[in-house]
Amino acid sequence: MLEIKTFSFNRDGVKNINDYKFGEDWPVVYIIENGKELYVGETTRAPKRTRDHLNNTARAHLKNIHIITDEESNMSATKDIESSLIEYFIGDNKFTLQNKSRGLENHNYFNREMYQGKFDNLWKELQKRGLVEKELLEIRNSNLFKYSPYKTLTDDQLIFAEELLNNIKNKKSHTYLVNGGPGTGKTILATYLIKQLVEKGIDKVALVIAMTPLRETLKKVFRDIPGLKSSMVIGPNEVTNKGYDVLIVDEAHRLRRRVNIVNYQTFDETNKKLGLSKESTELDWVLASAKQIILFFDKKQTVRPSDIRSKQILATKPMQYELKTQIRVKGGDKYLNFIDNLMEGNKIEAEFAEYDFRIYDDIKKMTNDIKNKHKDHGLSLLVAGFAWKWVSRHNPSNPDPDIVIGDTKLFWNSKLKDWPNSPNAKNEVGCIHTIQGYDLNYAGVIIGPEISYDTENQKITIKRENYFDTNGCRGVKDDEELKRYIINIYKTLLTRGIEGTYVYVCDKNLRNYFKQALKNK
Repeated sequence: MLEIKTFSFNRDGVKNINDYKFGEDWPVVYIIENGKELYVGETTRAPKRTRDHLNNTARAHLKNIHIITDEESNMSATKDIESSLIEYFIGDNKFTLQNKSRGLENHNYFNREMYQGKFDNLWKELQKRGLVEKELLEIRNSNLFKYSPYKTLTDDQLIFAEELLNNIKNKKSHTYLVNGGPGTGKTILATYLIKQLVEKGIDKVALVIAMTPLRETLKKVFRDIPGLKSSMVIGPNEVTNKGYDVLIVDEAHRLRRRVNIVNYQTFDETNKKLGLSKESTELDWVLASAKQIILFFDKKQTVRPSDIRSKQILATKPMQYELKTQIRVKGGDKYLNFIDNLMEGNKIEAEFAEYDFRIYDDIKKMTNDIKNKHKDHGLSLLVAGFAWKWVSRHNPSNPDPDIVIGDTKLFWNSKLKDWPNSPNAKNEVGCIHTIQGYDLNYAGVIIGPEISYDTENQKITIKRENYFDTNGCRGVKDDEELKRYIINIYKTLLTRGIEGTYVYVCDKNLRNYFKQALKNK
């Protein structure tokens, strides 16, 4: 039976903890707080740890200590509960957390599901006591929870983090490259590294985000993390403001070349300011502005001609790492491999389990199902390839629909910044430029008529006339190059959903190809 016992955080409290039946030689989790600040820990010797904290000047002004345990407790369970409480307290955002981001490890142990089930009851009890405010589902859907540097890390994330931090300390290289596919936790690791560097006293550090929507989201996250500031999240053109010790670039595949961009003049001015040639790239800006650079990169998420090329990244001769553990999609690596092969036109059986993947013949049915998922779980939205013009932006007060499929009429995203969390997102369709870098609980993917399937030659083809991302196709004369961008867009869209992905394919031949791939599932 779960038990929470509260004591005064003082010398008398230590005596009372010593007399408590679970006070000595028993694994417990404890929370020390004063209504504003909070510290979470675990121990098997509660009286000693309490005395240690009383002697810590950072915690001496806290008022109460809450000891959490039960008769089935063990050390693995308490470490797991401690990690979860730290994650969720950050997401709840009621207290300022005193814990440092030491790298919480996600590990399995006997009867873990039982103990994780108890966590829901623990959270409800903490709500009753006024120690937390938000529901767990609300926290899980928040950006602060998703991108917190206090997230539990996978084995490879922890190993790479330790090695990277050690190599940065010893200045082993100028450039470090972390390769990772969708859902391998690139952004989580990036925010963790920033927090670690700041806690180690490196002040001139920043996180570079090329995409405006994701950059604005992470600015808000950094604002609410102890020790971090929103000004630490910057765009590529801001790296010229001062010399940095370390720059970390997330989604580095979206750094731009001087190809098919909107603001050539500003681009050229930045090159001039840095003393670079006119054809230099945003990658060159980063390289010229910091002593050491960490690039998080996925070559399969290149979606425009302006995106930096992998050969340009490799030309920097970086020390390389590769994240392999997939932590977003519950279908795991088998689902990601299925999507990768499916979109490349390769034959593969759908072997993934415990993942809700559906192909629809009726667009209206899919949109309704996604809206119902949004009601139940939140963050369940429609996304689509760029196969329709954005006509609604020309008359926002009385817009014509952008996407018309039969009698279903839909609109593109009305917001660019943090669109998945905007109030009207549930009634709109997100494009690649507003969803890349984010995750959803359920994704409803509309695959447009710009992509088809050649039944005779058994391969995926494109229809250039149906593709409307102007900066994504202008000047691209090679259909194979354009096909690569479109394929990468759909690979990205089809790997956003944590719990499930629902798909409507406009082209009948392509839809049948998808169905055929699922026939044995």
